[in-house]
Amino acid sequence: MHPGIYGMLEEWEDGDQEINMDFLLPTGIFLKFPVSRNDTIKHIKEMVWRNARSEALFSGLGDPDGYVFTCINQTAEREELEEEFRRIRDVKPFMCVLRLVAREGNRQEKLTNTQITQLIGKGLHEFESQKNHEVNEFRTKMRTFCEEKALERQYLPWQRWLEYSFPCDLEPCRTPSGFGSVKLKSSKIFINVKFEASDVSVEVVMTHVHSALKKKATVFRSLRQEPEDYILQVNGRWDFIYGKHPLCQFKVSRENKLKHLYMYIQHKKRKNLIFDSFPQQNTSSLWSINEPFYIQLLQGSRVNADEGMKLVVQAGLFHGSELLCKVVTSLDVTVCSEPLWDQRLEFDINVCDLPRMSRLCFALYAVIEKTKKPKSTKKKNKKADCPIAWVNTMVFDYKDQLKTGEFLLSMWPSVPGIDLLNPMGTVEKNPNVDSAAGLLIRFPNIRPHPLYYPSLEKIIDFEKNGDVHLKLKEIMDNKHYTEFFEDEKDLLWKLRTEIREHYPENLSKLLLVTKWNKREDVVQMVSLLKKWPDLPAIHALELLDYSFPDPAVRSFTVRCLRKLSDDELLQYLIQLVQVLKYESYLDCDLTTFLLERALSNRRIGHFLFWHLRSEIHVASVSLRFGLILEAYCRGNIHHIKILNKQNEALAKMRALSDFVKSGSQKMTVEDLKLCIRQETYMEALSDLLSPLNPSIILTEICADKCRFMDSKMKPLWLMYKNPSTPGDMVGIIFKNGDDLRQDMLTLQMIQLMENMWKKEGLDLRMIPYGCLSTGNKMGLIEVVKNSDTIANIQLNSSNSAATAAFNKDALLNWLKSKNPGDKLEQAIEEFTLSCAGYCVATYVLGIGDRHNDNIMIRETGQLFHIDFGHFLGNFKRKLGINRERVPFILTYDFVHVIQQGRTNNSEKFERFREYCEQAYKILCRNGMLFVNLFAMMKAAGLPELTCFKDIQYLKDSLALGKSEDEALKNFKVKFNEALRESWKTKVNWMMHSLAKDNRA
Repeated sequence: MHPGIYGMLEEWEDGDQEINMDFLLPTGIFLKFPVSRNDTIKHIKEMVWRNARSEALFSGLGDPDGYVFTCINQTAEREELEEEFRRIRDVKPFMCVLRLVAREGNRQEKLTNTQITQLIGKGLHEFESQKNHEVNEFRTKMRTFCEEKALERQYLPWQRWLEYSFPCDLEPCRTPSGFGSVKLKSSKIFINVKFEASDVSVEVVMTHVHSALKKKATVFRSLRQEPEDYILQVNGRWDFIYGKHPLCQFKVSRENKLKHLYMYIQHKKRKNLIFDSFPQQNTSSLWSINEPFYIQLLQGSRVNADEGMKLVVQAGLFHGSELLCKVVTSLDVTVCSEPLWDQRLEFDINVCDLPRMSRLCFALYAVIEKTKKPKSTKKKNKKADCPIAWVNTMVFDYKDQLKTGEFLLSMWPSVPGIDLLNPMGTVEKNPNVDSAAGLLIRFPNIRPHPLYYPSLEKIIDFEKNGDVHLKLKEIMDNKHYTEFFEDEKDLLWKLRTEIREHYPENLSKLLLVTKWNKREDVVQMVSLLKKWPDLPAIHALELLDYSFPDPAVRSFTVRCLRKLSDDELLQYLIQLVQVLKYESYLDCDLTTFLLERALSNRRIGHFLFWHLRSEIHVASVSLRFGLILEAYCRGNIHHIKILNKQNEALAKMRALSDFVKSGSQKMTVEDLKLCIRQETYMEALSDLLSPLNPSIILTEICADKCRFMDSKMKPLWLMYKNPSTPGDMVGIIFKNGDDLRQDMLTLQMIQLMENMWKKEGLDLRMIPYGCLSTGNKMGLIEVVKNSDTIANIQLNSSNSAATAAFNKDALLNWLKSKNPGDKLEQAIEEFTLSCAGYCVATYVLGIGDRHNDNIMIRETGQLFHIDFGHFLGNFKRKLGINRERVPFILTYDFVHVIQQGRTNNSEKFERFREYCEQAYKILCRNGMLFVNLFAMMKAAGLPELTCFKDIQYLKDSLALGKSEDEALKNFKVKFNEALRESWKTKVNWMMHSLAKDNRA
């Protein structure tokens, strides 16, 4: 190895050549021989034993299973290679040296730990090295809980086990022939049924399994069997047809996937479990301490600021977003690396009035004394603040005890444009302790014994309130009003029992006016909450915001969320993962709830895993998310293998992407195909369940059909063969370099809109295709087959890019070519419905950057939008000019298709307008749900969604606070504006086409 070059990362990727390895045996013997890069650890161990037979002291070696290889890995850590079916090229030792050592401890436990470490991308030793009692107790409690859930699954009856492993993917309930729905031409569905372990298939009219069994008995001349012993599987997918649901409600039936079904015999599994309740802690009160709360600010460390400045610390006590008392500011000290304050910071609140979830927020900043102005200007000296860092910590620990003693808080760097104090930020310390600025503080020993926040079990007697219900009704009826005058706050608090009895859905308003810095009010609020009726889950979601941190409130909220069905929980799972960031302690009701549901439904578990795994690189949540991932894996050991296969495939996709993007010379598609054809890539990229949809099997990657796209990040276009239908392909797009979370959020909202419309009998034929963030600026997108962009359709029917956007016949002619004869009318109907849906959806969500390469059409007629890099009214600008001047895209070539090419076909267009208005009214009736879901996503850190101001666009577009008639009137104005100003859209599309043509 050349001097100055360390490690062998590139050598491990170099084909299937042999490489010389050194082996150190526990007998002191040294061996050296070549191994293949594709050899497994188990095979290498067998070779070691064969070679060692001729060496001295071989008799000192015992059984091979009693030993394990260790190596130094790429992160310079010692790693035990317990998983012996891994290849040496996947292990990638730092040097070509393996040491054989005697096994210690439980082998299965070590193997599981190794698999979890590889899967979650975080070493379990990192949790152990924390030496943190909260971390240790959380791991122990969650491991017990999750392993009990795993044991419980083994006792599930067959039907329940099936519901866990393969939950039905159903359409929302809707009326069969409601407003805007597409009617089926026939009530009979003919399908082919193929029996397990047989190449024979039969065609049946699908009514129930009994029909297929009758056919089987006839064909095979066998005894009649009972329907209860069989289940229908969609060929080529992990989708099963079962339960008391109509066939048309299964989503696979809408995707025309029922051409082939497999019959499978049940595999019955029955296990049972009884849960033990967790013990409750005994606490003692601190409410007798009427002394001001204070802390001692000692000193700083690793502070980096310019000389000549002064350093200041600001401290504030918060309960959620509410400041409990005046902010306290330290003395200023001269800039140095380790500034010394040793100052008492006293807050204007007594210890007895500290709420349980009090959060102490610090900001470190520098001030500059500006040069004095001449006296004639009559201006005073000014100080300029230069934010340096911030950090938050809880006043009580996870066991309800008031903190005492010294704490070194490693801080987070301040972000420009954000307030000095950041109560919404994490309470985790910055893990980069060697480089981050630090604050050393001391919580005082107010009493010689520990002080605990008291339990709130006692019942409070409430006084009867006066007759001011008219004013109360006025406040309650205004659902979107959350800013109150002092007299209104007093009124709401005085009539709190009436609110519980008559306006329970307005709980958030009462919580906002509660004085959390008065222990009497806290006791009464928590006691009242215990008798509060459960809220509908979609209304309870807003209570997970960081403004409501009290544990009793969050416990009540999770109680309400338990009413969510599995499909509903999946619909809101992205948000529920994000609000975990608002939790102050590791052990909380929301974490337990999510783990419990994930371990009861593998589809939920799949997406919970990837939503957590995709942000494991974020320092502020890495510990929390890593611990939850570990707990999930321990509760579902069998899922680890499936997820590891997906993880391995994603790693290979990333390697391919890096290869395409970082080539020294221009890479070609043939270079990519050649790389994919390598054995290691074919093996890793084939035979896995799609992370986008765990029901879809990605059987064999088809290298000849793969390519990379022309956009900046060179996304990979990967195609897979469908074993059930020769010639049919399944496609995914791998993106490396773009944050897909905003696309994922937008598509989630479009899916939610579609569900709302379908429940009201309005099927607008939307295509909320799959999109999943799997890591730092990395993820997958579903390929919508048999579709093309409007830009390509226009360009292919025009002589030049300059005129393509103005060819109004291009879309209609394209649909005619794809839908000859009687099919055209159905295709135009599909276009009309989907165009209405996307007009309304893009208007409500404020989707920007809507050029003709971001709108596509399927050959069946469905229009759909892609690439959602701008939303909530953040429209693109060029040279300070707004390029998008319409509320949504409704061009005359769209109208030309809707009117079937006839200018006088106003009936069709008016029906399209009715679809839009009906869809908009349905969304307005559910407006607060969209606002709440976007508010929950503030924790995600998306650049266009950081505060409540960003959600104002959504409130305006949904006309919150207005009547339905007023909202519809406003939408009609926007509709006419979109139609009238559509020529501006065409000009924008022309400019985009010209720019694209010039780049090519």
